[in-house]
Amino acid sequence: MTLPAKMHALLLKNDGFAREHSGTVLEAMAPYVEQSEIAVPQPGPSQVLIKVKLASINPSDVMFLKGLYGQPRRQGQPAGFEGVGEIVAAGDEPAAKGMIGQRVAFATGLTNWGSWADYAVAEAAACIPLMPALRDEDAAAMIVNPLTALAMFGIVKDEGEKSFIVTAGASQLCKLMIRVARDEGYRPIAIVRRDDQIALLKEHGAAHVFNAEADGFERALAAVCKEEKPRILLDAVSGPVASSVFHVMGKGARWIIYGRLDPSDTVVREPGQFIFMDKKIEGFWLTQWMRKVAPEKRLAAVMEAQQRFADGRWRTDVTAVVPLSEAVERVAGELAKPNGKVFIAP
Repeated sequence: MTLPAKMHALLLKNDGFAREHSGTVLEAMAPYVEQSEIAVPQPGPSQVLIKVKLASINPSDVMFLKGLYGQPRRQGQPAGFEGVGEIVAAGDEPAAKGMIGQRVAFATGLTNWGSWADYAVAEAAACIPLMPALRDEDAAAMIVNPLTALAMFGIVKDEGEKSFIVTAGASQLCKLMIRVARDEGYRPIAIVRRDDQIALLKEHGAAHVFNAEADGFERALAAVCKEEKPRILLDAVSGPVASSVFHVMGKGARWIIYGRLDPSDTVVREPGQFIFMDKKIEGFWLTQWMRKVAPEKRLAAVMEAQQRFADGRWRTDVTAVVPLSEAVERVAGELAKPNGKVFIAP
């Protein structure tokens, strides 16, 4: 296959980290990326070059664009953490060369050659060969949300309690996790911010759904915590709502933070709970989990995620598929719509 010398991409306009927190909502793309033409990158020995079919946009992408994520931006490099496409070239290592021609889900975090481009570079080890039955929309969002959902649900299972709490309950990630919990007989408690999300999540399998903006929220949640005895809080929000949830949870509660959708201060209301109730706060980052977990456990999660999408137990809710040429103008507006994912199509 003859490759072009140039490609189109959405390139980062800023370096490093932001000096000030600008909030978690993407108000516009133009301050952070620009569409441009650059040379098609060459894969290193352990890497592959992927012709991108579809790339997803996750909350982590937004935080990265704004300089608020846990790794620095590199000006002039394409943005985008994951996508789906066909491997069209590879480095010299056999594991990489053996993947040429395969359709894969891929992550670009180790290469900094992002997925919002005609072509992307990824480590061969960060690519997942796909079942033919998978839709591109599911495959393009195969890694960040599904593997995080399965990994964190594994923490719940290890804890031994049937009930657990999730914030940002209507997010794509939490909807995936709630479906897994329902299938395995667990009782998720979801926290949302709008009444119209309550029925939706109960249909997905949530045992209880609370609107954090409603009167009496903390009192009602405390009553359910006494009944259900959840020990795990999986938190994508932080801020005052998560503080309230953790405060009413019982002995031995673990607050596991994997996002910061609310930039407000996060306050521990009663530090004595760490002493007398054995409560704990910790973090979760999929990149670290992928590096530390046993290979067989990682492979099992990858296979389960694919199977769930292939047989229809999971399905990615799609808000919009935006052509790369229109992304700077359209993406922010599409992301403002609720309950679905936005994709970029080169």
